[in-house]
Amino acid sequence: MSAHSTHVDNAAAVHAVNRAGEWVERAELALAAAGRKRGGARRALLELLNRQECALTAPEIEDALRASATRAVSRASVYRILEELEGLGLVQRVETGQAMARYERVCEHAEHHHHLVCDECGVVMPFSDPDLERAITRLSERVPLTVSEHEIVLHGSCRDCAA
Repeated sequence: MSAHSTHVDNAAAVHAVNRAGEWVERAELALAAAGRKRGGARRALLELLNRQECALTAPEIEDALRASATRAVSRASVYRILEELEGLGLVQRVETGQAMARYERVCEHAEHHHHLVCDECGVVMPFSDPDLERAITRLSERVPLTVSEHEIVLHGSCRDCAA
């Protein structure tokens, strides 16, 4: 299996899709409550983020929307929608140390993940580690700060580039 692919248990994948579908509904309700009108571009972007396993840059989002059968969306609209979603706590900006920020939907704690970044080819992969989460929880009890969120980004070479 290459570093660019991941193995996901089918039951977990179905459960994740159900939660992601709930995210789209929650996002649409939050946007409506904030006085935002429904729009095709916003809906297309929500559905795209719904299908993503990991964070994308705005140009990657624009390209994916252009390539899909749904509709092309301008980069300015992509940034505007992402800003709205981030402001409502529905999308988070992920800084991976690359030239551009990445964006992904805010997920439930059970779906929380961190990121691996290949410095050779630029691929960004999600990873989860329950032991790491427990260590962060223990650490947060010892530091003079109420930890509200955390993000771990590990850099290196993926298996394909290291080979």
